Amino acid sequence: MENPDMIKPDLLTQGLIHELLTLNEVPCISLYMPTHRSHPDNIQDTIRFENLVKQVKASLLEKYPTAEIQELLEPLETLASDTEFWNNSSYGLGVLRSTGLFKVFRLQIPVEELVIVADSFHTKPLRHFLQSADRYQVLTITMDAIQFFEGNRHSLVETKLPDDFPKTITDALGEELTEKHITVASFGGVGGKSGNMHHGHGGKKDQVDDDTKRFFRIAADAVYDNYSKPLGLPLILAALPEHHYHFNLVNKNPFVLPKGVEINPQSVSIEKLAELSWEVMQPVYLKKLETLAGKFNQAKSDGLGCYNIEEVIEAAVAGRVDTLFIEEHRIIAKRLRNINGTYKVMDVTQPKLDDLLDDIGELVSKKGGKILILPKEIMPGKTGIAAILRY
Repeated sequence: MENPDMIKPDLLTQGLIHELLTLNEVPCISLYMPTHRSHPDNIQDTIRFENLVKQVKASLLEKYPTAEIQELLEPLETLASDTEFWNNSSYGLGVLRSTGLFKVFRLQIPVEELVIVADSFHTKPLRHFLQSADRYQVLTITMDAIQFFEGNRHSLVETKLPDDFPKTITDALGEELTEKHITVASFGGVGGKSGNMHHGHGGKKDQVDDDTKRFFRIAADAVYDNYSKPLGLPLILAALPEHHYHFNLVNKNPFVLPKGVEINPQSVSIEKLAELSWEVMQPVYLKKLETLAGKFNQAKSDGLGCYNIEEVIEAAVAGRVDTLFIEEHRIIAKRLRNINGTYKVMDVTQPKLDDLLDDIGELVSKKGGKILILPKEIMPGKTGIAAILRY
């Protein structure tokens, strides 16, 4: 059972990013750091976090009263002492804090160590993670265990399901579960695949199949409501072949990919599961990139596609950008600022914090456009940015 006092990470969504960009509470504390997934490497994470909190305190002391500072720091200090939280780390951590707001995000990608105390939140690492085109999710399911993962082309990380999530057939059906006159025994096969043997009294097998389908329907609905609907990511099912059959009969989640991983998920390591899942996801990812490239080329021929930075800025200011592509890892050390109602490109002294491409992306996001971070090799043009225009 998960410790109810443990700090729970927040689900990172585009809607939450929009909310963060509109908040007016000052000061806004943004803290980012890489983390480690396993012992003993993760021992250093709490020490590093405590040192970053000291940097936050030093920045706050320059402008704010001591009492107000302590109130702001309290949840950060609580997080630093939460051993269970640090024992379940991912590759990166993002923490945002202002009066009345405290958000903690586990990220499936490493992020640079960074502390900013300013008049607004620094959300670039969060938005770049959200906008990557290679993200996907994995649901593993057996009768007595459900696990959920989020991955990209580099990694796969487990997402802790909430205590009230139906993780087993007993959790889902409770007293409605058919009496166990049948024992379902799984046995391992070549490559981790397995089948089921049913022992029991004749027609009871149909009742067990009905239980299985009811369980899978409840699980599929819970995954859709809690993860697929808010995030909209492709979902890969990893389960025994017969469980794929029953799951697909009852599933209504449109984000589940037609092809899954047919395997006993309890028989493989997370590294093997990541390998098998990316084999399923990679063609979907490449097809998505191909579709995006075709969409841009068609827009360009229709006069609705551009990669000239000045033209993109002009369109972004006017709210004409439907889809914006930003080159992964590309930084242009300038800043887009709104001065007396006119947007101007300004030189900056801190390229680590200020990036013209990111500023344009934030503006497009505020105007309702979509943003995708793409690898350099498939970016249209060579400017680091491209846009499909609404008109």
